[in-house]
Amino acid sequence: MAEAARYDVIDTAEELAEASAALAEGAGPVAVDVERASGFRYSQRAYLVQVYRRDAGVFLFDPPALQDLSPLREAIGDAEWILHAASQDLPSLRELDLLPPRIFDTELAARLLGWERVGLAAVVEATLGITLKKEHSAADWSTRPLPQAWLEYAALDVEHLVDVRDALEVALREADKTEFAAQEFEATRLREPKPPRAEPWRRLSGLHTVRGRRNLAVARQLWLAREEYAQQQDVSPGRLVPDRALVAAVAAAPASKSELAALKAFNGRASRTQLDRWWNAIVAGRESAELPVERVPGDTLPPPRAWADRNPEADARLKQARPAVEERAADLAMPTENLLTPDTLRRVAWEPPAEADAPAVAEALRRLGAREWQISQTAELIAEAFVRAVQSGDDAAESA
Repeated sequence: MAEAARYDVIDTAEELAEASAALAEGAGPVAVDVERASGFRYSQRAYLVQVYRRDAGVFLFDPPALQDLSPLREAIGDAEWILHAASQDLPSLRELDLLPPRIFDTELAARLLGWERVGLAAVVEATLGITLKKEHSAADWSTRPLPQAWLEYAALDVEHLVDVRDALEVALREADKTEFAAQEFEATRLREPKPPRAEPWRRLSGLHTVRGRRNLAVARQLWLAREEYAQQQDVSPGRLVPDRALVAAVAAAPASKSELAALKAFNGRASRTQLDRWWNAIVAGRESAELPVERVPGDTLPPPRAWADRNPEADARLKQARPAVEERAADLAMPTENLLTPDTLRRVAWEPPAEADAPAVAEALRRLGAREWQISQTAELIAEAFVRAVQSGDDAAESA
């Protein structure tokens, strides 16, 4: 039996320079992956960056130790980057000033091809017949030193990606989807991060059970106190005190710090060690002069089940357009959401252009962020569906 390869983590400037020189001498695109410590650490920073290039090999970089990865960026140059589920890794790479000039996303390619299983292991097996073990995907990658078994797993995440990319490129070409993929890859590469929420504390799980503005103020202060401590400790907030525990503390309305300490539902690794912090937050919420409103207006649309009562014309448009888009997606052998996101279709149905012809619908889709290939595949059939919706409404009115 061949001895398993041993991998070392590159964590010094000298090793970085040597690895970068080797990658610069390699051939073709580079496969890149990132390991974070989601669920363990507060930040979404990269704790390991894996890079593979033909004629160079696999290299595992330790970003916290290296700080400056500019030699790696310069070594890669303008080569294409291959990533699997690029939207997950690009934000962490952007923090390291590692910005790809162009990408190939193997997960997205598999989706456009209509494959049912698009995880990395499934795509590698489908294209190359190689079985990958994924036992360390949820590991705490901030651990140091990293176990050798984890490093072997991390290396395999990139070792086969170039071959996978080549196989997928052929499949896309045979399916006449090369241009679809190119536009989707570029949109993913250029996608801006979502702006921070005005009131991120409202994402607290279970907040919908909290009644009253004063109680919401308490929930807000508890969330802010946990967020501050999590950031200080670089620990995932939920590992300190789970959301359900914060909500339980609000519901229990303890009259004293000792009552809070006795609350069984208020648990977590920092629920008792930081008791003063949590009690002070509760007091601050009860004394706050700025009470949050119970309902915040947003730009989300009502659920489609409510459209018939709230906007019957939009309901008719959606009911005509949705099956048309689904049928086109089936013809193209891809998931409907990859042809056009449900939110995009709902928005153009809820508020259509004044002239609901194909060019006007196309422009509306474009403003909503649809790619040109998506527009060319859907604008005309959506416009036709809207016309049918109007005609069906007129027919119903005449028969009445």
